[in-house]
Amino acid sequence: MSVPSARGDAWTFLTNHARVLLCLARDPEARLRDVATVTGITERAVQLIVADLEHAGYLTRIRVGRRNRYTIDTAQALRHPHEADHPVGDLLNTFLHREDTSETEPRTAS
Repeated sequence: MSVPSARGDAWTFLTNHARVLLCLARDPEARLRDVATVTGITERAVQLIVADLEHAGYLTRIRVGRRNRYTIDTAQALRHPHEADHPVGDLLNTFLHREDTSETEPRTAS
């Protein structure tokens, strides 16, 4: 049984920015309302994150009819100085590749 730490157990490894980016990488035509549901944050928070990602050059938004289509610049470097030598595409590929692998494949520890 896990004992809760004094600081709580609510933290996670990925930020909401990473989660939103992953959602849009999975479905470039996703409605922000749907991204909010998947990520567990408010639609307004998703709108602000998308604006951040657009302003930083990670996302481009193109209007297609009544919907938006998002394109990710996978060559854009990660923002933290310790990860700046890695493009955001590395992060996306890590998670998207894992989702594409068959459930029948055996999992091995590295």
